Amino acid sequence: MGFARKRIGRDGKPRYTAYYLDIRGQERSAGTFSSKKDANDAWKAAEAEVRAGRQGDPGRGRQTFEVYVLEKWLPHHLLEPGVRSNYGGQIQKHLIPFFGPMKMRDIMPEHVRQWITYMQDKEASARTIQYCKGSILNAIFTTALEDEVVTIHPSRGVKIPPVPDKPRHIITANQFDLLYQALPDTDAQLLIETAIESGLRWGELTELRVRDLDFATRILTVSRAVVELSPQDHPEGARFLVKHPKDNEYRRFKLSQQIVRKIEAHVTANGLGPDDLLFTYQAPSQPRSRPRSPAAAPLAGMTEPNEKGRRYRHGTLTAYNAARCRCEHCRGAYATYRAQRRTSGKDEPHTPRACDTDGHIPADWFRHQVWYPARKAAALGKVRIHDLRHAHASWLLAGGADLQVVKERLGHASIATTEKYLHKLSGIASDGREAAGRHVRAVLLRAFEGSQHGCLNRRFARTIPLDARSALETGWILTGGGQVAAGGSCGRGPYGAGRGCGAAAPGGRDGRGDAAGLAGAAEGARAEG
Repeated sequence: MGFARKRIGRDGKPRYTAYYLDIRGQERSAGTFSSKKDANDAWKAAEAEVRAGRQGDPGRGRQTFEVYVLEKWLPHHLLEPGVRSNYGGQIQKHLIPFFGPMKMRDIMPEHVRQWITYMQDKEASARTIQYCKGSILNAIFTTALEDEVVTIHPSRGVKIPPVPDKPRHIITANQFDLLYQALPDTDAQLLIETAIESGLRWGELTELRVRDLDFATRILTVSRAVVELSPQDHPEGARFLVKHPKDNEYRRFKLSQQIVRKIEAHVTANGLGPDDLLFTYQAPSQPRSRPRSPAAAPLAGMTEPNEKGRRYRHGTLTAYNAARCRCEHCRGAYATYRAQRRTSGKDEPHTPRACDTDGHIPADWFRHQVWYPARKAAALGKVRIHDLRHAHASWLLAGGADLQVVKERLGHASIATTEKYLHKLSGIASDGREAAGRHVRAVLLRAFEGSQHGCLNRRFARTIPLDARSALETGWILTGGGQVAAGGSCGRGPYGAGRGCGAAAPGGRDGRGDAAGLAGAAEGARAEG
C-alpha cells in the first residue's frame, strides 16, 4: 500500500512525496506535492496502474488499443528489425485510426468486420487487408489473449475479401539482355548479372563482401543480409542494419566461372579488401539532369485565366510565373531558363544530392536512379529487381533441376515456396530457345555438380524430366551466345566457348566440362548409367 511522506522544503513550507510499490515490490516515487491530498491521489493512481499490469486484473482490458499496441506489444514482440519497421508503419496508417481510442476489452468481432469495410471504403487492396488482419491484428490479439488483456480473440475467424493470386513475371533471357545493355555502367551490370546468376535477395546481394566468395573454388557463402530502416527503428539510430539472412538460412553454393572472373576483376580494379563490400553506393559528382522530350513543343494555346483574368501563352516564363501553369511545356521553359543562368555563372550550381549511407546501396535510390530508367529503355514494363530471383529459380527448374536443390540454393524455409515456381515451367519450356541465353549457362550446371570437376552424376541425370532431357538432347541450352549440342560439340559465341565432353556412344563415362558443358555432361552420365 502506498503512502505520503512529509518533509520541509527550502522555503520552510511542508511538502508531501507520494510513494507506492511497483510490481517487483520496490518503493517508487509518484511525485512531490504541496498538499497531502494531492500526494495520496498520486500514489493511489500509481497503484491502480500497477494493478492494471497484473494478470487476472479486469482493469487490464480498460487500456486503449493504441496504448497497448504502441507501448507494450510492438516494442517487446519478437520481430525482425525490418518486419518491426513495416508493422509500425501499417499500424499507424491502418489500425490506429480505427481501433486506437477503443478499449481492448470492448473490441469484438463485429468491430473487426467494420474495420474491413472501413479499409474497403479507403480503397485499400485485398492484399493490404490480408496483411494487416492476418499478420498484425491476429498477432496483437493472440498476445493480448495470452496476457489476459482480453477474454476473446476478436479477429479470429473473421473473413476477409479474397486475395487474387498474383502471377509471377518471369523474364526471358532476351529480355534480360535488353535490360543488361540499358544499365548505366559496368558496376550496375555486374550487380544485376550477379543477381540473376545467384538468385540472391536484395539484402543478401548488397551485403556481399569479398571474403564471402572463394575465388579458387567459386563457392559463395551467404551468411548475412542488410536491411534498411528509419533511424527511430535502428538500435543505434543509423540507417542500415546487418543481420542474418531471412529465416536464418545460412547457405553455400557455387557460381559460374565467368561471373567469378568478372567479380575478381572488379575486386582487383577497385583495390577491395576482404571485409569490403562488393557493391557500394557511389555519390553523384554532378546534379542529375532531367532531359525533356523533344516532342514537348509549346502548345499553340493559352493558359487558364489567373486571378486577374489574364491568360498567357504556354511554354513561356510568363505563363509559369504569372499564370502559375505547371504543364510540361511551362516547366520545360523554366528549367531551360535556370540551366542557362547556371551555365553563364549567374546562379550557383545545385549541390548533388547524396544518400545518407555507410556504403550500402539504398534500395530506393537504386530503383529510381538505375533500375527504372533501364527498365523503361528495355520496354519491360513493371519488372522488379526481385523478379530476377524468380527468373533464376524458374530457369533452374526448367532445366530439370531437383526441387529440393533449388530450395536449398534459394534459402527457402519451406519447399512449398519453391513449388510456386512450377506453374510457370510450361510456358518457359515451350519457349526454351528464347529463355536460355548466355546468362543461364552456368547456373544450371553449377547447382547440380556431382564432383569438383563438374561431373553431372548419374542420380541427377535420371531425375531430369523427359521434356527437359529432350531439350538438352536437342541442344537448346545456349552458352556464351552459341549452341552446345549433346555429345561433345562446342558452342562458341562472343562471350566464350563451352565444352561438352561427355560421349553419347556406349561406354562414354566422362561427363566433365565447364559451365558450358551441361548437355554433354548429361549425355555422358546417361551413357554411364
